[in-house]
Amino acid sequence: MAWLSRILAPVAFSPSCRGATQYAETLSCHFHSELILLHVVEPPITLYYAPPDAMAYTTAPELTAETLERRKAELKTYLRGQCPDIQVTREVVEGDPASEIVDYARDHDVDLIVMATHGYGPFRRFLLGSVTAKVLHDAGCPVWTGPHLEKAPSYETIGFRSIVCAIDLAEGSRAVLEWAGRFAREYGAELAIVHVLPESLVQWGGVYFDPEWRGQAAAAARGQIVRLQEELHTPGEILIEIGEAPVEVSGVASRRKADLVVIGRGRQSGLLGRLRANAYAILRESPCPVVTI
Repeated sequence: MAWLSRILAPVAFSPSCRGATQYAETLSCHFHSELILLHVVEPPITLYYAPPDAMAYTTAPELTAETLERRKAELKTYLRGQCPDIQVTREVVEGDPASEIVDYARDHDVDLIVMATHGYGPFRRFLLGSVTAKVLHDAGCPVWTGPHLEKAPSYETIGFRSIVCAIDLAEGSRAVLEWAGRFAREYGAELAIVHVLPESLVQWGGVYFDPEWRGQAAAAARGQIVRLQEELHTPGEILIEIGEAPVEVSGVASRRKADLVVIGRGRQSGLLGRLRANAYAILRESPCPVVTI
């Protein structure tokens, strides 16, 4: 069975969602995966608060049924079909979008969810849509997302030549590096492994510490990463940065013109660890798509 044998792309019929679908179709074509397009129709709860004369002309079940049929028709023509050899499954369901996406991914053994952040307006770079946030928190599989997916390259130019993997060396870092390394090998991409040390190693309250401490901390982190690389047979340049994780990871991705950033996330009890505590911020700041493991 292929590594990414089943890819789920939630469809919200928005510009950023179309960009996410472009990535999903490209990945499905490369990995010969089944591509699942899922649209979720939310129940029209506002009708329960409508005036009686409005309720006389329609009911919530009727409206839902009409919406389901309309969305099914729209979904039939949603994909451009640049890769005609892949299997495409189209599903329209009713319910809470985040819950339905997570449940579908779990029940159908989905290997990757590809979706937009759904941030809107002038403050979009500071926002993460509530649906995406819930999926990131609850999904049991990797999630591919990003704030600029409406600007996704054309099918012909989507490529992955530079991958940045950010790890905090806490529990879960092995899985993050393993996923990033495998993806980089699939595309023959260069892999950079980033670890961010806290600013407190440099100064605290205006007091600067001995630079030797920084060197020792950096050497220790580098040693841990080298051991992980040897265990996973994953080559890549190691970059030890000092500062705030979102700023430093985004900076490395920009300087290396990365096509993808891979990071870890906590699911069981919120976002855990120093890097994971900044996962949402990294998503918002990243100049390219981000996969959270």
